Amino acid sequence: MRFLYPLLALGALAAPAALAQSAPDSAAALVASAAPLPTTVATETPTEGAPVGLNRALTSKSSFKLIPDDPDKPIFLPVPIAFYQQETGFAVGAAILPVWRFGQDTTVRKSNARLIAWFSQEKQTTIQLTHTIFTKGEKFFFQGELSYYDLAFNYYGIGNDTRKSNEAHIQYPLWVFDEKVLTKVVPNLFVGVRYRLTNLGNVKLDDEDQGNPAPYNLLSSKERNGYLTSGVGPALLYDGRDNVLATYRGNFVDAHILFNGGALGSDYKFTRYMVDARHFNPLFGSNNTILALQFLGQYHTGSVPFRELGGMGATLGGSLYNNAYLMRGIYEARFRDRQFSTFQGEIRQKLFWRFDGVVFGAVGQVAPRLGDYKLDEMKYAGGVGARFRLNRRDRVNVRLDYGVGSGGNSGIIFAVGEAF
Repeated sequence: MRFLYPLLALGALAAPAALAQSAPDSAAALVASAAPLPTTVATETPTEGAPVGLNRALTSKSSFKLIPDDPDKPIFLPVPIAFYQQETGFAVGAAILPVWRFGQDTTVRKSNARLIAWFSQEKQTTIQLTHTIFTKGEKFFFQGELSYYDLAFNYYGIGNDTRKSNEAHIQYPLWVFDEKVLTKVVPNLFVGVRYRLTNLGNVKLDDEDQGNPAPYNLLSSKERNGYLTSGVGPALLYDGRDNVLATYRGNFVDAHILFNGGALGSDYKFTRYMVDARHFNPLFGSNNTILALQFLGQYHTGSVPFRELGGMGATLGGSLYNNAYLMRGIYEARFRDRQFSTFQGEIRQKLFWRFDGVVFGAVGQVAPRLGDYKLDEMKYAGGVGARFRLNRRDRVNVRLDYGVGSGGNSGIIFAVGEAF
């Protein structure tokens, strides 16, 4: 799994990124991130539940604060990255997570971005910039990414029944540019256009003697030599979430169609239809327990290259999947095909101080045609996780999830932000 950060990153961030105000989370204060919290920092009174060493860092005498007292000022949270996995060896990097609001109207939801960059022992690279932007009055909405990847993957071929023994090791460079430009029709409802470009370089078979080259050899020479896809189409967004980083209540629906073809410079002609629907609801009358649900369907017609097929277990989907992690516990794109549907649910439970716990589960399936879906061929994934709130005011969480799933895989994911 991608982005396996060490827990020491929490220790490096906990003290300087701790409470910028003394008011704890409450249902009244956390609606749409709109209600401004007290602008004074904590007094000498120790914060309940906080480690003794942190209380001194949280007082008004602290001179170093990553979270400014003014709730309307932007914040920039730096996060160190270090991990190890078989494909990459050791890797190090950093992430910067700005959160800000355009204008002084606190009913406008805050915008955010993520800049992530890391480099590995095996000379692999990821540089990813994603953004979600609400302009003044939420008149316009922008969401997208600009990313470069040069990574190694385990590739198992195409279909819902690929075997782990058919594992091939491939590596390729990839550029992604994806942007939605939407305008508000009525509150929370936006319509507009989306454009997506992917530029895949030469696909190489890595460690040929250690894997099964059969899935790689089934790729066409055109796919192995690299290709470009370019598509544009209408997009619709309903976003009634109270907070886009860690939602307590609200609904979210993203739907779009992308027409890829030669007129746009694409090497392949195909159409993608996609819908992403989410529901969030507090349970038991408070924000201490949150039910989160998501359905995502991605469906294709035409000639679709392997990298653009729907991929179960995606963690690097970026803006394509609205930065969601799908089927946690299944290796990235372990199963892929023309039609992909998945449903996941999560219970988020407040524990103590800044720590929360979660349990999650998911089902999904890929197939060449929708009529090929079979109930007894569903794939499953699930697990448990922990959350640490770096920024209580804007609900910026660090999460640690452990998942297991179909296909003989399991893994730990340590990342910034909720899975969906």
